[in-house]
Amino acid sequence: MKEVLIHADKLSKHFGDFIAVDAISFDVYKGEIFGFLGANGAGKTTAMRMLCGLSTPTSGVATVAGWDVSSHPEDIKKSIGYMSQKFSLYEDLTVIENIRFYAGIYGLSDKVIKEKSAAVLEQLGLVKEAKTLVASLPLGWKQKLSLSVALFHEPKIVFLDEPTGGVDPVTRKQFWDMIYEAAERGITVFVTTHYLDEAEYCNRISIMVDGKIEALDSPAGLRKTYSAKNMDEVFYQLARKAKRQAD
Repeated sequence: MKEVLIHADKLSKHFGDFIAVDAISFDVYKGEIFGFLGANGAGKTTAMRMLCGLSTPTSGVATVAGWDVSSHPEDIKKSIGYMSQKFSLYEDLTVIENIRFYAGIYGLSDKVIKEKSAAVLEQLGLVKEAKTLVASLPLGWKQKLSLSVALFHEPKIVFLDEPTGGVDPVTRKQFWDMIYEAAERGITVFVTTHYLDEAEYCNRISIMVDGKIEALDSPAGLRKTYSAKNMDEVFYQLARKAKRQAD
C-alpha cells in the first residue's frame, strides 16, 4: 500500500466573500512527482501556502508528512523543503555561506554540514565557485543550487514553486534530472510549473480552475480523457472554463 505524504480533504480558503480554494481533495504519495497546475487565478499558490504551513485553512483538513496544517504548521516547516523562483537564496552571501546557513536552520551538525556541503559543491560543479557571491552566478546555477539547498536536510517532501522559470532548456533538463534523483531517494516532489512540457515528467498532475480541482490523473490518463495530443491541449481545454483572473 502506498504511503500518503500529503492528504487534503475538502480543503478551503476564503478571503471574505472570495473563495480562493474551494473544497479540494487529493492525496500525494511517497516518492511521487506531483504536478500542481493552474492558470493565474486558479488558487494553486494559496493551496500551496496552506500545505506549507504558511496559511491557515478556512475549512477542511490537510496533513503534510503526518502533521495537521492547522495545528502543527511549524512541524510541517521542519519536515519539508521549499524552493521558490522568486526567493530561495541570499545573493549577498557566497555559495558555501548559503549552503551552511540553510543547513544550520534545519539543525544539522557541523560535521554533517561540512561533509554534505563538499558533496553538493562537487555534484553541481561549483567547487571553484564556493566563495563566489550568489549574485554573480548565472540563473541556471542559482536554480540548481536552490534545489540542492532545499534538499540538503533530506526532507520527506519538497515543494517547488515554478522552479525552472527563465532558465534555458539544457538547464531545465539538468534540473529535472535532480528532481528524479530526489524522487528515487523517496522524497516526494510537489511542483508547480507554467511549462506544460514539464507536466509530462510528473507521475500525476492536478489541474485547478477557479479554486477547484478539475482534473487529476497521470499525463497519459489526462491525454486520453480529453482526447489530446499533449498537455498543452489538456490544459487549454480546462483553462477556457476559468472565470477569474488573479490568484
